[in-house]
Order: sequence, then structure tokens, then C-alpha cells
Amino acid sequence: MLNIYIAGAGSMGCRFGYQLTKANNTVTLLDEWEEHITAIQSKGLSITGDQEDNIDIPIMKPEEADQSADLIILFTKAMQLPSMLQNIEHIMNEDTKVLCLLNGLGHLEEIQKYVPRENILMGVTIWTAQIESPGKVKLSGQGGINLQSVEKTGETFGKDLINIFNEANLNAEYDQDVWPSIWRKVCVNGTMNSTCALMDANISEVFSSSHGYNLVEKLISEFVQVAAKENVHLDADEMYDYVVSASKKVGEHYPSMHQDLIQNKRLTEIDYINGAIVKIAQKYDVETPYCEMMTELIHLKEDILL
Repeated sequence: MLNIYIAGAGSMGCRFGYQLTKANNTVTLLDEWEEHITAIQSKGLSITGDQEDNIDIPIMKPEEADQSADLIILFTKAMQLPSMLQNIEHIMNEDTKVLCLLNGLGHLEEIQKYVPRENILMGVTIWTAQIESPGKVKLSGQGGINLQSVEKTGETFGKDLINIFNEANLNAEYDQDVWPSIWRKVCVNGTMNSTCALMDANISEVFSSSHGYNLVEKLISEFVQVAAKENVHLDADEMYDYVVSASKKVGEHYPSMHQDLIQNKRLTEIDYINGAIVKIAQKYDVETPYCEMMTELIHLKEDILL
């Protein structure tokens, strides 16, 4: 049985920790949030939403982990990834596998400073979750995971991991080219997350107005154009239909950027989503005015609220 650490015990880290633990895996959560750690250590992890449950699950600060990891699932915030990798380096060995399920772009370059490429898996998930209070997480809706080993030599482990995830009802698939899925998720986040945070609205509220649809369409166009420059094909019409369809399935959900900025007064991942598109576009002299404006507005709101 694998010794699994989840680096980043936010809403998604807790969801995965919960479902993997319920499937009889050995899981430890790692996080820096004192109140969250204390609540789970004293009362267990409380689950609400589609189901009501409470489980005992180990949680500690990253530097307190003292057993070698077979698998580390990265769920920390994008801007916290460098410090997290530094703080967990002591539990990684030559056989430790690392799966990145972070939002945004640019993470592989950081991870491979600490982990051999053959031990890295990249993936994307469309599961949702929301922290209601320290130690309490709301789970709702259905989702899935797509993942791929960075190097072909890691494919066997990747497929074994699919079985582990599916035993935990996480609906995982091994993907021979996961990058379009990663970019698709970035596009969804770059339309829904930033917009909901700026408007202080849930997804349904953003899509209740024609102006919301128009803004989303403009943003998607920029994501598609920049993805093409990176040799990743996204179809604009298909992407638009996907986002609209997703909005109807999880319309009452407040995306993670709203949770961070509006609800919890924390910095956002905007530089790894819309901001990443702006940065990549600059390499190709491509104009991305909508992504640039969204990035600046989110940073302005951070300055105002924080």
C-alpha cells in the first residue's frame, strides 16, 4: 500500500484525502493553516454537502512529516508551490512519485527542480469542493481526473494510480496527451474564477446576463489563440459550449478564486491563470487585452481588500 501525502489541504486536498482514506489508503494531509490543522487534529475532518461524514485523518505542517513518501499529490496554491516543494524535499527519495493537480500553468518547470521527470505526473481535475470553516469541507457534484506521466517510463505507475483513484470513486482516466485538458481547465478558471471574484458572484449569477456571456466569449478567444502558439489545440466553439455547460451543472458554486479573495481575504492564483496567458502571449507578440485587464483588476481588488 502506498504512503500518500497530499501537499495542500485546502478544499480539493481535503476532498481527495477524504475519498482516498475512505477507500482504505494511507493518507496524510500537509498544510500551513494553523486553525485548519488544529480543527482536524482535534475533531476530525468534517464533510457536508452531498454527504455527511466525519473521519480521522492525519494532518500536519510539511516540515513535520517524517516518513518517506511513495506518492505526493500537489494541491497547494500555485504561488505557494516553490516553498511547499522546499518544505517536503526531506520526505522525497529517488522512487517518490509526484502528481501535480494545481490550477494554472508553469508548474512542471518548478517541480522538476526537485523531482526527476520520470517521477512526475501532470493532471487536471474538475471535481469541486469548498471549505466552510477550519476542518469542515462541503462536497457537491461530480467530477473526474485526467493525468499523464511526463515521461513514457512512468506510464505503468500512472495507470496503477488510475486504479487507486477509481477505487476511491474519483473517476480517473489515463491520458496520452493531458495538456489540452490542462489548458481547458485553465480556460475555464480564467473565465469563471476571475469573473466571479471580481463580480462577487457565483457562476449562475455571472451567466444570468448577456454581458457575462460576452465577456466569457472574449476571454476564451484569447486562451484559444495563445494555446495554439504553444501547439495545444482548443476549439473556440467547443470551449464556449463546455464552459456554458459546466456553468449549468455547478451554477451555485463559488470558484476557488472567489473563495480565496472574497471569502477568505487571501491572494489569488491569477498570475498562473489569466496572467500566465498574458506572459505567454508576449513571447509571440499576441495581444490579450481581456486577460490583461482581468489580471490587473484582480490585483487591484487584492490591494483594496488585503
